[in-house]
Amino acid sequence: MRHVADIPHPDMKLTLLAWNGKYLLKCEQGPLEQTYKVAELDLLGGDAELPQLLDETFVAAVLRRFADMRTDFGAALERHDLV
Repeated sequence: MRHVADIPHPDMKLTLLAWNGKYLLKCEQGPLEQTYKVAELDLLGGDAELPQLLDETFVAAVLRRFADMRTDFGAALERHDLV
């Protein structure tokens, strides 16, 4: 796996990796992680095009998903008396 870039963002860590003919966009917030895969052949301009996908709509959806993930995990911990 090759590290391509760190993409600055105030609310999460964004890392672009290349592996096995794909770009992986890794989004991290605390203990939670989301990974999006894009085939290298789908980006005609190479890895320089991927940050363009990080528009306001996409980033807002990722952040909402992190909130949902925290809620879901917290609820599972409570159901099983683990907190």
